[in-house]
Amino acid sequence: MTIGYVAYLVLALLVIIFLSAAIRILREYERGVVFTLGRFTAVKGPGLILLIPFIQQMVRVDLRVVVQDVPPQDVISRDNVSVKVNAVLYFRIVDAERAIIQVEDFLAATNQLAQTTLRSVLGKHELDEMLAERDKLNSDIQEILDQRTDAWGIKVSNVEIKHVDLNESMVRAIAKQAEAERLRRAKVINADGEQQAAAKLVEAGKMLAEEPQAMQLRYFEALHDIAGERSSTVVFPLPVDLLGQFLSGQKK
Repeated sequence: MTIGYVAYLVLALLVIIFLSAAIRILREYERGVVFTLGRFTAVKGPGLILLIPFIQQMVRVDLRVVVQDVPPQDVISRDNVSVKVNAVLYFRIVDAERAIIQVEDFLAATNQLAQTTLRSVLGKHELDEMLAERDKLNSDIQEILDQRTDAWGIKVSNVEIKHVDLNESMVRAIAKQAEAERLRRAKVINADGEQQAAAKLVEAGKMLAEEPQAMQLRYFEALHDIAGERSSTVVFPLPVDLLGQFLSGQKK
């Protein structure tokens, strides 16, 4: 009887070991790449998966979006400015078979490819484009990475440039350039204002020349404004046309 109990116990233990080695449960976002005696068999999941112990092996693959930081890269722009640029990479696996079979480590391979692509693309642009046209650069890098990682079953959904770090001398140069640009705009705006004011004065002068009574009314209004001010100094405006008549009379 004791031997029979031991045999049943050993048999039950073997069954438990067999089931633990044969049964796999994959989550909704996971897939299993199954190999039979080293040869690719199928991609299974999600849910309950049965494997033949010691004959079949399974590699789990996560299909969720992976977020990776691209380390800072030393980039020399087209106008020979040295900058450090880092980015964020978003990608996911769309073909589990190719992601496991075609590349040894898809995470490391994608990260290294992102670094080289970042340096290559940004090196073709000037510093002003790096600072002002990030959306376009992000789109270009994402498109190139997506094409190159397609053979690995990876879809690059987005690339975002995080920081463009400049040295102190370049920061001072950019600050001087921005200050000069603001001064230029201020001078242009001032000149435009003077031009518009001159045009309005010419127009007003023509209107007043057509109606002398209007000039007299402006004269009285100026006197009214002077009288209303609390000042010890009184300025009496003399019409220019009157002064012209007086001078012409003296010449005669």
